[in-house]
Amino acid sequence: MALELNELIAALPREADQPTTAASIQEELSRILARLGQKPVPVSRLARIWILGSVHAKVAAAYFAYWLRSGFAAQDDNERRLNETHLVAALKLLGAMSYLRGAVMKVGQMLGNYPHSVPDQYVEAFSALHFEAPPMHFSLLRELVRDELGGDPLDIFDDFETEAFAAASLGQVHRARLKTGERVAVKIQYPGIGKTIRSDFRNMMAVVAPMRLTRDWDNIRAQWEDIRQTVEYETDYRREASFLQRARALFSAGDGIVVPNAYPAHSTGRVLTMDYLDGVHLDRFLATDPSQDDRDRFGERLMRASFRIAHKGGFWYADANPGNFLRLKDGSLGLIDFGCCREFSHEEWDFYKQMARVQQRNWEGLREAVIRAADLDPTCPDERHVRFLEDCSRWLCEYMIVDAPFDFGDEASLRRGVDIMAETVRRRYFRSIPHNIWIMRQLLGLRGIAFRLRARINMKRIGDEEDWGITK
Repeated sequence: MALELNELIAALPREADQPTTAASIQEELSRILARLGQKPVPVSRLARIWILGSVHAKVAAAYFAYWLRSGFAAQDDNERRLNETHLVAALKLLGAMSYLRGAVMKVGQMLGNYPHSVPDQYVEAFSALHFEAPPMHFSLLRELVRDELGGDPLDIFDDFETEAFAAASLGQVHRARLKTGERVAVKIQYPGIGKTIRSDFRNMMAVVAPMRLTRDWDNIRAQWEDIRQTVEYETDYRREASFLQRARALFSAGDGIVVPNAYPAHSTGRVLTMDYLDGVHLDRFLATDPSQDDRDRFGERLMRASFRIAHKGGFWYADANPGNFLRLKDGSLGLIDFGCCREFSHEEWDFYKQMARVQQRNWEGLREAVIRAADLDPTCPDERHVRFLEDCSRWLCEYMIVDAPFDFGDEASLRRGVDIMAETVRRRYFRSIPHNIWIMRQLLGLRGIAFRLRARINMKRIGDEEDWGITK
């Protein structure tokens, strides 16, 4: 295992102050990660925590070296060194997360989705984890496909590209063509990925074990179990195919929103075959310097799709990250990943409606709603905690109550939200009813994407047009 880690680190800059460029570092990283594509995902609990711990130590050493040298350099040099340190550290973590995949990689995806939550170099590097992670060599997956589909993919499909065109935390995707002529995307799960998720969660549980002595432990454990179960559900591709079909039925051609069709005869628990959607991800769309109208239209369709799935589809599309959305050639929005979907019980849905009614009634009843959201004792809650949650709720949902285009590109507004999230951690306000985690994750993800689009969206108008009925 030490050899594998050394191979991961070897091509990366060894000193934070070595003069280099982002392009040269990325080139070296691509080379080493291409070699790692020949290796299976490590599944042992000890192996995974050893790799991550070793990389963590190297990242810490890079920042310590910067701190020592910064006292002997001019301010401009310090800024340059700090930026280089951020970049080197981000690439070290990116490499480790790409190799480990699974739940560890999902953490990197989340960091890459929230601008200003970490240094910009981290956001830029981690954003690649959404759909540009290094794919495994097909020879490592071929036997899994044979076991799942009952034959070699080169025989089952009329045409099958053995080189993956996209890869992320749990699997990678290959273009293919069915015998009946349809162009499809075949999503193949990494061998042993389910075991890695269980290993990662046991490792992370050990990290938070000291919190057993706090009064919040039962609540934290309930949240943790809900997260573990939902992430494990993502490894069930039959379940994902079911959500695909349910979402697909919600949209018509006039919506400009496309969900691919799943093909059950070519899908199993670990292989999912669906329509291939020809489009580009957010970064490539923004690289074309789209007009403000195009940005607004993309953002509006993103919001409309996400909330219609919840209100009309009856489930929560809980993974709003840029890798799950495409801008198709005709300008439509394509939704391509339904692994992280959360069914709500009647009680959980009632809570969501309560929060929605609070927003539409100018925050009337907000106190009761946030006490419920944080699972606080309603008879004697911590008033400072309650006020903080009220501020957080107002920021998170401010764009839903304005009957005018809301400017998501407002830097000051986004930074205020990031500061609130950071303060949540600082004050250790971790209490929450479990399903609220997924509501927060989606709302924060949507806001992060809308910020990158610099979109201006009238959410109140969208809600009126959709007639979601949440105030009833």
